[in-house]
Amino acid sequence: MNTLGHYIDGQRVTSTSGRDAPVYNPATGEEASRVAMASADEARSAVTSAQAALPGWSRISPLKRARIMFRFKALLERDADKIARQLSLEHGKVLSDAMGELTRGMEVVEFACGIPHLLKGEHSLNVGTGVDSYSMMQPVGVCAGISPFNFPAMVPMWMFPVSIACGNTFVMKPSEKDPTVPMMLAELLTEAGLPQGVFNVVNGDKEAVDVLLTDDRVQAVGFVGSTPIAEYIYETASKHGKRVQALGGAKNHMVIMPDADPEQVVNSLLGAAYGSAGERCMAISVAVCVGDEVADNLVRDLKSEVKKLTVGPGTGQIPEPHMGPLVTREHAAKVRDYISTGAEEGATLVVDGRDFVAKDNEQGYFVGATLFDHVKPGMRIYQEEIFGPVLCVVRVGSYEEALAMVNAHEYGNGTAIFTRDGDTARQYTEQVQVGMVGVNVPIPVPMAFHSFGGWKRSLFGPLHMHGPDGVRFYTRMKTVTARWPTGIRAGAEFSMPTMK
Repeated sequence: MNTLGHYIDGQRVTSTSGRDAPVYNPATGEEASRVAMASADEARSAVTSAQAALPGWSRISPLKRARIMFRFKALLERDADKIARQLSLEHGKVLSDAMGELTRGMEVVEFACGIPHLLKGEHSLNVGTGVDSYSMMQPVGVCAGISPFNFPAMVPMWMFPVSIACGNTFVMKPSEKDPTVPMMLAELLTEAGLPQGVFNVVNGDKEAVDVLLTDDRVQAVGFVGSTPIAEYIYETASKHGKRVQALGGAKNHMVIMPDADPEQVVNSLLGAAYGSAGERCMAISVAVCVGDEVADNLVRDLKSEVKKLTVGPGTGQIPEPHMGPLVTREHAAKVRDYISTGAEEGATLVVDGRDFVAKDNEQGYFVGATLFDHVKPGMRIYQEEIFGPVLCVVRVGSYEEALAMVNAHEYGNGTAIFTRDGDTARQYTEQVQVGMVGVNVPIPVPMAFHSFGGWKRSLFGPLHMHGPDGVRFYTRMKTVTARWPTGIRAGAEFSMPTMK
């Protein structure tokens, strides 16, 4: 059986660690391949490769780096079908969703193609007589990225295109659950003309991660995953002098006002709660209904629609199902346990997806769409991120109560409000303590030229990903103050320098 190794110095390399792990097809439950678990020495060799490539790459003009990004984008378009199919086979999401993920990742590549403009500094002429001042945006050095299983194409492309376009070199540690797509991206970068060592991929587990967090040669670390791991990444890497952006978990609320369009709300919730089987950090997992009438009508309409949702393998079925399997057998069991816990805690289980079995794929990791009503803030299914196809309906009496509930939650990743009233929407966008807000938009993921990130325990570090914050994260500013004297000689000054 094929074992996926690493990508170092512009080529695939076989692992010598002697450790590997299975990679499953979640639709069938069958082992599809194996992936190497890097030793600490192998992870350090990737950092060594990136460090060796840094001086040459950082001196290449931003325009030439941008041209490589343009070629990379063209190759992604050429191979999009192949990449999306591989993504679907290893992760489980349906093919159209995989293609959508790839498209959102390519948008960041497009943003990185504009790096000559994005790296322009500021210039002030004659800040003092004959004295000019200007700033430069320079690369930070070797950077590392640690990405999650749920977006094996998009999340790595949130990181490395901006980083390498800014003149850094990069080491990627993808999820061991679906590791093939990042290797495909690495090969396309090489085909696009990226010099060897500028982008490396190390497959593995905590042993490899800890090298990236502690090696003195790594200057910056990006991460997306659960909050406990994000906190560990942030604390460990920061303690070792690195800048860090670590995105953690979420519990995203949609506030539904009495004047919201009912059909729009139902359709939005179906896609936002159950798309990608709920394995999205921006999934809506809590619907906050303002008023019992709103809740009664929503639950009635959702119940009939949720039961119509089709579940099956992500590829090969016509018509395509709405949802695929969850990523592993263990995660599917965990989601079922959450459903059982919610019922035990007293929530009303309106639609139960625990017993769903996919026809002809009985060993797949499937959980059916699940709907709870009368969920209370003290319940585990409300407090914790389930990361599965489970939607909780919460009832409140007023807008103020809804806002207070959202603001009281420990996570602040994404939220949405559905209303026809502009004043209510404006208040919500200003008052809610969440990093990304949608108004009649259920999943408010910013476009690549804006930045992505949450608040509270959904983000550790001051800067968000991609967009302007991405450029700030992967560069250091240097300010130069220059004077070229033309026969002017001044004596020594011992007071605080001022411009005259």
